[in-house]
Amino acid sequence: MNLNTLKDFRQQMYDCLLKAKDALFQTVDALSTETTANSLPEVTQSLWFERDWSSVYEAFEDGKLDQASLRQVFVRNRPQAVEGGWLWIGIDASGIARPFSITSAQRTGMPVHNLPKAKKAITYGWQFSTLVVLPEPASSRTFILDQQRITSESTAIQTAVEQLRQVVKQLPKKTIVLLDRGYDANWLWCQCSDLGIGTLGRLKTHRRLYRPAPPPTGNRGAPRKDGAVLQVGNASTYGTPDGQYDGMDQKERPIQISWWKHLHVKEARWLEVTVIQVVRPRAKNSERDPRLSWFVWIGDPEEDLVQIAKAYTLRFGQEHGYRFDKQALLWEKPRLRTPQAFALWSQVVAMAHNQLVLATPLVEPVLHPWESKHRPASLQQVRRGFNKLLGQLGTPTRPPKPRGKAKGRQKGAIIPKAERFAVTLKSPKLPPLVPR
Repeated sequence: MNLNTLKDFRQQMYDCLLKAKDALFQTVDALSTETTANSLPEVTQSLWFERDWSSVYEAFEDGKLDQASLRQVFVRNRPQAVEGGWLWIGIDASGIARPFSITSAQRTGMPVHNLPKAKKAITYGWQFSTLVVLPEPASSRTFILDQQRITSESTAIQTAVEQLRQVVKQLPKKTIVLLDRGYDANWLWCQCSDLGIGTLGRLKTHRRLYRPAPPPTGNRGAPRKDGAVLQVGNASTYGTPDGQYDGMDQKERPIQISWWKHLHVKEARWLEVTVIQVVRPRAKNSERDPRLSWFVWIGDPEEDLVQIAKAYTLRFGQEHGYRFDKQALLWEKPRLRTPQAFALWSQVVAMAHNQLVLATPLVEPVLHPWESKHRPASLQQVRRGFNKLLGQLGTPTRPPKPRGKAKGRQKGAIIPKAERFAVTLKSPKLPPLVPR
């Protein structure tokens, strides 16, 4: 990455903005540099936002963006995999809570995570599905390829498949998508098998898979369609694995990996998958650090399954990226009323995030006295030093034009109350499986 390449990337992003483009792009630059802001109006106090603070809300209300073109820009400028190595991508959904925004349309019910045991809470808001390139090692320097709102008529799994289909043709064949346990679904497995890339997903503890059916016995009755069961939570059903590995993980801790090939589920017997068990004896055995984990591999069973299983830890970089977007880039802070305006804001956050990732090699990070100088610079440290580089990059935006004083509302104008919207609580279902 050099200065001219970054300039070209910024120009490409600017060209994807169709309406209110100058105000929106200046919001990207202000968001990339204003590290002390705690709200959207405070972001507009940056030196890189040349307009009045109130114009930012009008920009998100009236602005338009070509999302397909922006996706193409992100995919073309993505970080490249190491020569001969895999490109690791991840996809996950994150919620933007709006429990009291009764004038906001298309809110849905969302679970609240990270609560104490025996508590299960639901809030209301919007959900977004994010497809990213995962960095090695795992960190917040994820590169966003696509970000879409999950509508009330769709599910996170359907949106994920749609995003993958839109992007996968432009990715190398040696690409693996890493999925969390929330994407453990037969329908998703069948869709991923046609993408031409590998899929590694985490399994739930009640999963049941079946070995190939035994040959017909010649007795009366239909032959068996399924062999012996392998239930993830029942050790008596495991049998002898097809392969094992005892060694060390990336942090030099002992790890044991076993795998079983040529398994299937009853709903899609034509789809062969490989099940992988990972045991880490020194783990804390908590929800975040389990000793025993199970995964499904959808791809060539002759690939290096040990390397693939070890690389699942890269998926946690997506959690770090979400945290950076929400805490530093204020993703969930603006109180924008419509889902369309918030979706546009989400694209602005993605543009600022990716700009900082690509600028990392060119920026001298600014560290606090208590921060380590021996670790790779975080995105927040890069963000603190991005001001100096931004002066060299320049801006494609046009200077603001004074419009004079607004006339205001006409005398006697009646402003009706904002429309109220109900929350969609019923979750949509996945389409039925189509047998091959």
